[in-house]
Amino acid sequence: MGSSEAPRTTTGWAAKDPSGVLSPYTYSLRKTGAEDVVLKVLFCGVCHTDLHQAKNYLGITRYPAVPGHEVVGEVVEVGSDVTKFSVGDKVGVGFIVGCCRNCSPCRSGEEQYCNKKIMVYGDVYTDGQLTQGGFADSMIVDQKFAVKIPEGMVLEQAAPLFCAGITVYSPLVHFGRNRSGLRGGILGLGGVGHMGVKIAKAMGHHVTVISSTDKKKVEAMEHLGADEYLVSSDATRMQEAADSLDYILDTVPAFHHLEPYLSLLRVDGKLILIGVSNAPLQFVSPMLLLGRKTITGSFIGSMKEAEEMLEFCKEKELSSMIEVIKMDYINTAFQRLENNDVKYRFVVDVAGSNLLHP
Repeated sequence: MGSSEAPRTTTGWAAKDPSGVLSPYTYSLRKTGAEDVVLKVLFCGVCHTDLHQAKNYLGITRYPAVPGHEVVGEVVEVGSDVTKFSVGDKVGVGFIVGCCRNCSPCRSGEEQYCNKKIMVYGDVYTDGQLTQGGFADSMIVDQKFAVKIPEGMVLEQAAPLFCAGITVYSPLVHFGRNRSGLRGGILGLGGVGHMGVKIAKAMGHHVTVISSTDKKKVEAMEHLGADEYLVSSDATRMQEAADSLDYILDTVPAFHHLEPYLSLLRVDGKLILIGVSNAPLQFVSPMLLLGRKTITGSFIGSMKEAEEMLEFCKEKELSSMIEVIKMDYINTAFQRLENNDVKYRFVVDVAGSNLLHP
């Protein structure tokens, strides 16, 4: 396998305009290099970001766009300089497939904050070709941006860990919220939020789920193991919970006021934004000043953290709760995702789907 070979083609499902409707799309993969691996895609999770990108909610989509950034695949070819993987290995790929490798974040092992990072889809690779994601039969990925899946993990359940899992694991570790005995809040109980509950509980935290209604209370407490459940519109309960949390992971991918949640934080508490919204968020400064509180953000995680997260999940026997679908159901899945009608992550059985026909 070398850079002189002719590009190969693959078939995926792409959005071709802001309607966000996906349909079959055949395209050329980039040429392979010495450090590349060729993957046969097996499964791919479905994230709110895929929906946002397909419909150009953030105004940055390049069409045609093949979504998918929670990819699980099998290595079918390796380049001459590949040392991390062998043919037959099962690996995962997340949101990043390239970086400059020279800037401060890259040198410190935080390539997700590289200003020249390359997204797995909707971006431009170093050869000028548009990147495409995991809703496709195959991918070519630099070995640096793939992670071997530990033996014994159920592959379809591992897929969401490459976004939902790492997105909650990374900030908890980085901000020192990975020690036992803390009290944490998870704002929003979707794909990312449900992994937030599981990972925080496994770290030994007292976990409160915060939601706009009580319809997920039984699921949160009986199925996911949350310790408490707060309905944000219940003023009495919110007041009782004031100054009780060390951190809140805010997973909500839409506009919302921050003041109600800042009031729940103790002195030096952190509100960590990990949900992507295309609308400005609002708060008044005294909510921060009077408790030395912090609003901060976190974007996925590094490749090193992804490896650590997988080992953590294996050790703690954590997995995502999923609904497996075929590719021809993806447009219905997008509609359900927009209506918050999924428990808690769709995963596409890519290898088991007929990608050529809608």
